[in-house]
Amino acid sequence: MTVSENECAAASATEPARVDSRADATDAHIAPRADSRLPAPSAAPGEGAGQEALRPHAEDAFAGELAALAAADDRPRPARWRLSPWAVATYLLGGTLPDGTVITPKYVGPRRIVEVAVTTLATDRALLLLGVPGTAKTWVSEHLAAAVSGDSTLLVQGTAGTPEEAIRYGWNYAQLLAHGPSRDALVPSPVMRAMAQGMTARVEELTRIPADVQDSLITILSEKTLPIPELGAETQAVRGFNLIATANDRDRGVNELSSALRRRFNTVVLPLPATAEAEVDIVSRRVDQLGRSLDLPAVPDGMAEIHRVVTVFRELREGVTTDGRTKLKSPSGTLSTAEAISVVTGGLALAAHFGDGVLRSGDVAAGILGAVVRDPAADRVIWQEYLETVVRERDGWKDFYRACREVSV
Repeated sequence: MTVSENECAAASATEPARVDSRADATDAHIAPRADSRLPAPSAAPGEGAGQEALRPHAEDAFAGELAALAAADDRPRPARWRLSPWAVATYLLGGTLPDGTVITPKYVGPRRIVEVAVTTLATDRALLLLGVPGTAKTWVSEHLAAAVSGDSTLLVQGTAGTPEEAIRYGWNYAQLLAHGPSRDALVPSPVMRAMAQGMTARVEELTRIPADVQDSLITILSEKTLPIPELGAETQAVRGFNLIATANDRDRGVNELSSALRRRFNTVVLPLPATAEAEVDIVSRRVDQLGRSLDLPAVPDGMAEIHRVVTVFRELREGVTTDGRTKLKSPSGTLSTAEAISVVTGGLALAAHFGDGVLRSGDVAAGILGAVVRDPAADRVIWQEYLETVVRERDGWKDFYRACREVSV
């Protein structure tokens, strides 16, 4: 399942440690002024924005489902877990509780994949979610952390510039210069805080991080301790601590994991949706969620276009038409489910603001062109060939063909 893997934000290295970072989330609002004509003051950095948040954390957006699961969950829970492994899997895969509460699926895919991922977190092995871009690795890691620890924000966002301090710890240099190395001068990383609190830390895009920085995880994952040589001390992980990392197959060779580090992970590969129906279901569900937060038209009004977008992406991705009769050249882009979601969401916005509110071919054509043609020279030829040999001849696709031709000129 794809969702936008770019939906994560780096955790602040200077944020103070929290005993229960979600305990007062609902109390963090700043009350609106008595005079309704005046705008309410903005929330201070780090405070919850409640329902006004453009993209609430999983534990906030699905707080009702998590509470219902906790109330109905009578199975054994590992130390410091908010839910049992069964309840965590139910939260991700969806289901109906005995009291009638419907748990919406967060991941559409093989049940065994989720069960293996959850079971891994219940052991002392870290979890590596691996797959091509757009297979919901970030989405799954966030929801796993939310269900297990009630906090998905202990996050390290991997980039080529991620320093070792982002994984281990840093220093408040004003305190350091004034008083020398001390616990007060130390700034814990999200991983260090998770170790001390027995919670789940997340490392996104692990293979984007420089190899020497990656290897700072080896001692943490093998010895469950983080040495602080400047203080002659260490932080030991308490029960409940674990780590979820994500990595893209396409990043192989960028900063490939050392064999020593890879051995510290159980690897779970997240596949692309197996069928077109499953991918349409994923896209429509996620677009509906995003659309409600953006006040966009309802997804059912545009299901025909969602089917078209998914069909185009799958055919070009797999290099063959749905009926298997025509072989196709695949463009350089990944054409993932996440990109399909982005195309449809953008089309809904066009329909809402510049159309009649109904998603049509003209609303998604430009988005598809942008997703397919990443290399202006090679990909444009592939796209034009696909339009003329497949789309043009397909029954019921005349409007779609004309719309794509217009934006492709």
